[in-house]
Amino acid sequence: MMIRVNGKKHSWCDGMTIKDLLKDFNDSHFYAVVRINDKYVSRPNFEKIIIPDNSEVFLIPMIAGG
Repeated sequence: MMIRVNGKKHSWCDGMTIKDLLKDFNDSHFYAVVRINDKYVSRPNFEKIIIPDNSEVFLIPMIAGG
């Protein structure tokens, strides 16, 4: 049971949500959108969306400029 996050293998558990996945990462990025396979999910849905096993996940950080 495994998923790939930004191209790297990551452990997976049944019922894992995007919010659960983000707890595993200790970085300072604010992720506004996450792509699971070909589906984009916005932040308000991170607690609701369950990541299927063998998924390809891409964390898309919010980038601000000025």
